[in-house]
Amino acid sequence: MSSDLSLRQRRRIPTADELAGIPWLHLLLPAERERALTELQVGDALPGDHVCRIGRPVTYWFGVVEGLLKMSSDNAQGATMTFAGLPPGGWFGEGTALKREPYRYNIQALRKSVVAGLPVDTFHWLLDHSIGFNRFVMNQLNERLGQFIAAREIDRMNNPDLRVARSLAALFNPVLYPGVGEILRITQQEMAYLVGLSRQRVNEALAHLQAQGIIRIEYGGLRVLDLAALRSSVSAR
Repeated sequence: MSSDLSLRQRRRIPTADELAGIPWLHLLLPAERERALTELQVGDALPGDHVCRIGRPVTYWFGVVEGLLKMSSDNAQGATMTFAGLPPGGWFGEGTALKREPYRYNIQALRKSVVAGLPVDTFHWLLDHSIGFNRFVMNQLNERLGQFIAAREIDRMNNPDLRVARSLAALFNPVLYPGVGEILRITQQEMAYLVGLSRQRVNEALAHLQAQGIIRIEYGGLRVLDLAALRSSVSAR
């Protein structure tokens, strides 16, 4: 795969394993599924690649098949605010696709990732024809609203342990990110990018969570042992 090609130029037909990781496909009736399968494409994103940019017109509804993406925006002072990390199984941008408006956020790959795209016209066709697809999108919108409210709360937190715990809990949302399961494949540096803290401070917070029996740090990732505790307040050291 050449890094000289844009992500758009790296589009290809998804493999059977990649299709198996798309959570809404099994909700479609045969004719609806056939239409979706003829239109779905995937792209191999390299670290730093932009999937979406602020101000660009919407062309696809996107999902993460493998890897990790970051949703962010820059404020008037030039500081970057991260809204969400996007792990495997996560689909995003349904609000933008519904309104066919320009993107109000950037989506960037934090590591080598496989990103799926459904053309926006096919997205609207499924909304017009599929009850199962409508329910999936409604659930997405409802969960996303709660996620963004939580993201604003996290951004105002001065306790680094709380910031890390709540941000980590958001990545284990089973509705938005069904591909994660019990283990999240993420490095401490990637977590630092998402939380807005140094890698060293994230390492300290994760060690504190592990000491409380809330998570377990494993090779190449994190396992959540108590999701309810991770979502609730964590006592400061």
